[in-house]
Amino acid sequence: MQASTQNIKSAFSIKRVLIPIAIGIGFSAYSLYASKFDMSALHGIEVSLKYIFWALFCMLMRDLMYIVRIRILTEKQLSWLDSWHVVMLWEFASSVSPSVVGGSAFAIYFLNQEKLSLGRSTAIIFTTVMLDEIFYIVTVALLLLIVGVNLVPFSEQLPFNPMFFFFLGYGVIIAMTTGITAGIFIAPKGVKKLLVKLFSFSFLKKWQPKMEKTGDELIATSIELKGKSFQYWVNAFITTALTWTARFMVLNFLILALNPDLGFHIMQQLLIFAKQLVMWVILLISPTPGASGIAEISFSAFFRNEFPEHTHAAVAVLWRVISYYPYLVLGLTILPIWLRKVQMRKKI
Repeated sequence: MQASTQNIKSAFSIKRVLIPIAIGIGFSAYSLYASKFDMSALHGIEVSLKYIFWALFCMLMRDLMYIVRIRILTEKQLSWLDSWHVVMLWEFASSVSPSVVGGSAFAIYFLNQEKLSLGRSTAIIFTTVMLDEIFYIVTVALLLLIVGVNLVPFSEQLPFNPMFFFFLGYGVIIAMTTGITAGIFIAPKGVKKLLVKLFSFSFLKKWQPKMEKTGDELIATSIELKGKSFQYWVNAFITTALTWTARFMVLNFLILALNPDLGFHIMQQLLIFAKQLVMWVILLISPTPGASGIAEISFSAFFRNEFPEHTHAAVAVLWRVISYYPYLVLGLTILPIWLRKVQMRKKI
C-alpha cells in the first residue's frame, strides 16, 4: 500500500498538475491574441445572469449524477462522501492525464482502496465506460436523424476536416462498445482467447501480457454483472444520460448567457448540442492532459459564430474555467485528505 500511495502522489504532484494548466493558459493566451481580442469588445455585451446560473447548476448536476451513479453501481456500498471523493479524484485524474489515456485506470485504484475488490472495481469502471458509450451512440444517432449529417462545416481554424474524424471516431466507439458488451455478456473467455491470439504475433508480443490481464478483468466483470436486475440497469443508464446531458448543456446555457436575445429555440439548441458531440470525439483523442490547448482551439473553431466578433476566445477561457480548472483545484485539495483516510483505514 505504501508503494501505491507514493506512486499516486508522484503521479498527481503539483508539477504534474501545472503542465495542463500551463498548456491551457498558453493556448488561451495565443487564442486571445490570434482572435484580435479587445477588452472593449466586451463592454457592449449584455450578460444574462439567469443563464449563468443554469450553466453552474448543470455543472453541479453533472457531478451529482456521477455520484448517484457510483452509488447505484456499488449498490450503496460507498457512502455519499466516499462516492464524492471517488468522482472528484476520477475527474482530477482525467484532467491531468492525456485524453487518449483517460483516468479509468486510476478510478479502478480509487474504488479498490474504498474496500471494493479489484474484480468488482474493474467491473464498475467497465460498466461506466459501456454506459457512457451507449449514451453517446444513441444520442448521436437521434441527432443525426433530427439535425442531419452536416453538423459542422469545415473550419479554417482546424487543419483537418472535423466531420471525417467524427465519423471515424464514432465508428471506433461503436466497435469498442460492441466488443465490450459482447465480452461482458456473451463470451468473456472467448474474447480473452482472441486477444491473446491476436497479440501473439511477434510485433505485438510485448503487449500480450497486458491483453491477458485485460481478458482476466473482462471475465471478472462478466461474473460481477451477470444477474443484475433490470431496475439496476435502468437507474444506471438514467443517471448516465442526465450526467452527460448536464455536461453538454453547460455550454448551451453559456452561449445563451452571452446572447440573451437569442432565445431558447429547440432546433438551435440541438445544433449546439450536436456540435459538442462532434467536438468531444476530437478532444477524446487529444494527446495533451485534459485536452488542454486542443479544447481551446476546437472551441473557437466550432463556436466562433455563436458570439460577438473577437470574443469567442475569451468565452473559450470562461468555458474552461467553469468546466475544467475547478477539478484541478478540488483534486489537489482532496487527494492528500483521501490518501490519509486510506492509510488510516489500513492501519486500523
